[in-house]
Amino acid sequence: MALSYAASIEFLYGLQKHGIKLGLETIQALLAALKHPQSRYAVLHIGGTNGKGSTAAMAAAILQAMGYRVGLYTSPHLVDFRERIRVQGQFIPRERVSEFIQRITGILPSHLSPTFFEFTTGMAFQYFADEHVDIAVIEVGMGGRFDATNVCSSLGTMITNVAFDHEAYLGRTLRAIAFEKAGIIKRGVPVVVGPMPDEAKEVVMRRAREQEAPCYWFDSDFHIASRSPARFGYSGVMHSYENLSCALAGDHQVTNAGCALALLEVGAMTRLEISEEAIRAGLSSVAWEGRLEMISQDPILLLDGAHNPASAEVLAPYLLEQASKQDGRKIILVIGMMRDKDMAGFLEPLAPLSHTIIFTQIEHPRAASVQDLQNSLPMRKKIAHLAPSPSEAVSLALQLATPDDLICVTGSLFLVGHVKSFLRECELPLLLG
Repeated sequence: MALSYAASIEFLYGLQKHGIKLGLETIQALLAALKHPQSRYAVLHIGGTNGKGSTAAMAAAILQAMGYRVGLYTSPHLVDFRERIRVQGQFIPRERVSEFIQRITGILPSHLSPTFFEFTTGMAFQYFADEHVDIAVIEVGMGGRFDATNVCSSLGTMITNVAFDHEAYLGRTLRAIAFEKAGIIKRGVPVVVGPMPDEAKEVVMRRAREQEAPCYWFDSDFHIASRSPARFGYSGVMHSYENLSCALAGDHQVTNAGCALALLEVGAMTRLEISEEAIRAGLSSVAWEGRLEMISQDPILLLDGAHNPASAEVLAPYLLEQASKQDGRKIILVIGMMRDKDMAGFLEPLAPLSHTIIFTQIEHPRAASVQDLQNSLPMRKKIAHLAPSPSEAVSLALQLATPDDLICVTGSLFLVGHVKSFLRECELPLLLG
């Protein structure tokens, strides 16, 4: 008898005891037991430090608008585990999660101990095969070279950017991190590369040459005109489009949109067909939770999963832009992070622009304590409030805010997920779906 959904989720989270294991042997054995489901459909593979989830969502939305049956695999989830695995934009059904656990555990060799991410990746690949998708858009979990997703052949590969994150696993220099990210480049498979520092670019370029993989570079082989998601132009590998608009907030999403379009153009060189109508429809309708997501007004309540210095540098100007739209608008930050992140580097661009900071502790084994966060505050004279839980932190922020103010919850996608779950239980006039 299949497990209940609650028991299934408990089983999956129980696999976290195996930690993070970078390597492909286990996932290859798991997929072999499933008879290689990942080989039954086309794949677009997207890696990078920041923006890969948004880019994957845009590519999937355009492909779906074109009439393809599309699978989308991303991580982490915000509220519901099923967010990770979607077909045609719909989460994998609860009963299928339970069925897959029974199915996979029934054929798994006894010597294998897959991690949470390895098991979930196998589940996603098998679900996409069972659902007869035409194409799957696959987001790398962490790194690339030894990531569990790095077992599929793809029509095109993308590396959105390279910045400092997960240094304990990927290395302490941009060159080392770029080496891991570039590990998803396959022999002869075209790769699209977003903006990145020269030292990272050199590593990616070398890997592409070694693999004889055609390389298409942002601001060289494809370009974006204007940096506003409300209206921008794209000049690409084969086509150009004017007056595009993207439904995702933030000027950085224009760069992500350009990368997604270049990746689809690369796919169109071999198998895909993409029309201008599908591009416009997909970009204008794409939704991606937890990234500059405005969920209420008066005060503005903004959720953003920024979690490293590079993403904080993107978030800061957006907050300033929003603050400038209302005289006297104060920025209140609710921040919770993982203790293995660069907390001081993350806070450096954000702390000076805030009126109030509230530190909280995420409900996660790797969470930084409020004391850790306070000790990382670069402005020693700035007073921060300490709230033991995300729900208390948001409640305090709402108490301190006037209707004209802006509250931003940031520092981790896990924090954003906890806050979304909490807010759905409240009676606030939220814009949450």
